[in-house]
Amino acid sequence: MEQVPELVATFLAHTSTRFAPPTAAEAAALDALLRRAWEESRAQWPTVTLPVTQFVRHLAERLPKVSPDSPIAPLLESLSLADLYLACACLQGMASAHEAFERNYLARLPVKLRSLRQPDAMIDDVCQITRVKLLVATPESPPRIGDYTGKGALLSWVVVTAGRIASKLRAAEKPAPDDSSEELLQVLPGQGIDPELDVMKRRHHEAFRQAVREAASTLSAHDRHLLRLHFANQLTTYELGSLFRVNQSTVSRWLKSARQRVYEETRSRLQERLMLSTPGFKSFLAFIGSQLDLNISQILEEKGG
Repeated sequence: MEQVPELVATFLAHTSTRFAPPTAAEAAALDALLRRAWEESRAQWPTVTLPVTQFVRHLAERLPKVSPDSPIAPLLESLSLADLYLACACLQGMASAHEAFERNYLARLPVKLRSLRQPDAMIDDVCQITRVKLLVATPESPPRIGDYTGKGALLSWVVVTAGRIASKLRAAEKPAPDDSSEELLQVLPGQGIDPELDVMKRRHHEAFRQAVREAASTLSAHDRHLLRLHFANQLTTYELGSLFRVNQSTVSRWLKSARQRVYEETRSRLQERLMLSTPGFKSFLAFIGSQLDLNISQILEEKGG
C-alpha cells in the first residue's frame, strides 16, 4: 500500500467528513490541487508567508460536511481560497496579514457602512469594534476571523459582521422602557426585609439615576468612551487593551478609576440632595455600588456615549 502524501494526510485528518481513502492516483491529484491552491493564494498576498501545512489544515477544517464519496475538487473550487489564506494568516497573528487585512478590508468599511445608511457618528465605533472582534484573541476565544469559512467573499463577510455590530449598537442606544424602573426595584437588596429601606429605594430611585447621569457627565471623553465600550458594548479588558494598544492591567486601572469617580460623584450628590443620615442610608449606599454598573451602561446607552 502506497503512502499517502503528507499534505493529503493532513487535509483528510482535519475535515469534518471522513472521506473514503483515496487511490494512489486520487491522492496524487489531491496533493497537486492543494499545492496549487496554496501557491495561487500566496501569490495574491506576496507579503504574507503562510506555511502550506497550516493553510491546508485551515482549509480542511472549514470544508463543508458532505457525503464521504463526494468529489473534493469541486468543494475546494467553490471556496474563496485567497481570502481563506489571508484569514488563516490573520488567525495566526501574523503582522503582515493584519496589515493586509487592514488595508484591503477594514479601510473599506466606512464607505461600505455609509452605503448601508449607517450614521456617521457610529461608524468609527463600529470599525474599531469590528477590528478588535475579528483580529484579537482573548483568553476565552481565538480571533473571530476564524469563523470565516470561505463561502463568499471575505469583504462581504466583514461588512455583514460590521452591520450586525452596528445593529447591536443602535439597539443599545434606545432609551430603556418606561417600566425599567419598576424592574430595577425588584432586584434591589433587602426588598421586603427593611420597610424603611424599601421606602427609601422607591422614593429616591429617580434621584439615584439622575445622580449617576450627572456623575457620568463629569468624566473625560476618553473615560466615557472606555466605559461605553466596556459596559454597553461588552468589550473585555483584553479586547480594550488591544484596541487602545496598552496592556490589560492598564485598561483595568482605567476602568476602576473611572468607575470609582462615578461612584464618588454619585454618592456626593445623593448625600447633598437627600441629606439622609439614618442607618438605612448605609444600605442605600450598598445599593449604589451593586447597581452602579447597570446604570452606567443604561445612561451611556441613552446618550450614545
